[in-house]
Amino acid sequence: MKELDKIDLKILEILENNARMPVKEIANQVFLSSPAVTNRIERLEKAGIITGYHADINFQKFGFNIRGFINLQVDPKRKQEFYSFIEKVPNVIESSCVTGDYSMMIEVVFRYTEEMDHLINELQQFGRTKTQIVFTTNVEHRSVPLSEI
Repeated sequence: MKELDKIDLKILEILENNARMPVKEIANQVFLSSPAVTNRIERLEKAGIITGYHADINFQKFGFNIRGFINLQVDPKRKQEFYSFIEKVPNVIESSCVTGDYSMMIEVVFRYTEEMDHLINELQQFGRTKTQIVFTTNVEHRSVPLSEI
């Protein structure tokens, strides 16, 4: 794929902030026709730059008031087994392999601390854990200003 131009970056920024924005409105903001914007979006999707469109869900509205991060030290020989296990845990929002004292960082949401405790006990078969429970979040997931690149 050729390099992205400023219009591509602006389209990405717009979609990241509001993936439901009509193509016509995006076209007005980037001073192109709707078909031209549609073609650019399709090209960005085919190139794997746009990987999906998502709704941000407020889990607290469903009673998931406990959010936390579980750090887990996994033996490299057991990573595939761990990956198979963690993919099946519905309360896991994200699981990332990271550097540092722990090899995995797992973001979770639960209704009750007992549920979190149960998962932590299961995770300890893979290695040592360290858990942080979120009290407040001062910066939510946000976009990076791509148009300034």
